[in-house]
Amino acid sequence: MENGQLHYDDPNKKFNSEKRPAFRRPDPEYPGHTPLYNFEKALMFLGSSIGSFFHPERNEFIVALGESTAIEPVLKSLQRTMLSDKTGRQILRERPRITSTSLDLDYLRSLPDNTIGKQYIVWLDREGVSPDTRVPVKYIDNEELAYIFQRYRECHDFYHAITGLPIIIEGEISVKVLEFLNIGIPMSGLGALFAPLRLKPSQRKRLREIYYPWAMQNGLFSKPLINVYWEKILEKDINEFRQEMGIQPPPDLRNMRKEFFAMKRKEKELKQQGLK
Repeated sequence: MENGQLHYDDPNKKFNSEKRPAFRRPDPEYPGHTPLYNFEKALMFLGSSIGSFFHPERNEFIVALGESTAIEPVLKSLQRTMLSDKTGRQILRERPRITSTSLDLDYLRSLPDNTIGKQYIVWLDREGVSPDTRVPVKYIDNEELAYIFQRYRECHDFYHAITGLPIIIEGEISVKVLEFLNIGIPMSGLGALFAPLRLKPSQRKRLREIYYPWAMQNGLFSKPLINVYWEKILEKDINEFRQEMGIQPPPDLRNMRKEFFAMKRKEKELKQQGLK
């Protein structure tokens, strides 16, 4: 006994102590971050894969699939690519975002037709999309890796703009192949692998004979698109940029589809005339 206190080992101490939760979610690493357990990531991958296949028009499935497949080794490889390049390092240091407020869209409309900025805004207007449609990353654990994936996500429309490919499914698949071979994001490869299963024979034929070969050649041999600081080259001549990057524009997909449908209508008319 000391100071009126008894010293002995209470056998019930371990039962009376406050119990800690068996599963304690880690603290967020950046604003909006939602840490997930591995089993939750696996379930998200499974659910988003099924949802993306049957409902590719629903953005929530595409977003979840992208983050559930953006594994750390791939993102660290992209990080090394950016750190090994002067412009890539500048992007990581300054952390720019591509939104309708960070870009002056009215100014882009005033640029000459041959500039990257004008072609970008023309593509946005034609396809009816906005830079603000890219949702914030929330499930990637490392803060810088999360930014790298956010940057990839927000630059996607520029890849469409410099190639002229529309957001119809053939155009999306073609851009995904280009992205996968140039940047290495797994979701792009999965999309290129499974999305064609839902296409018509004529669409698969165009991909197989024209757009897959184009995407493979340009994706493999062009410079890393992740290192392009788009905001600083909006006034640059788009053809000059393509030449510097090693990217050749593909055949116009919309015109090709129009010609195909016109040919089918003509064949149908001739067949009907032959039956009269």
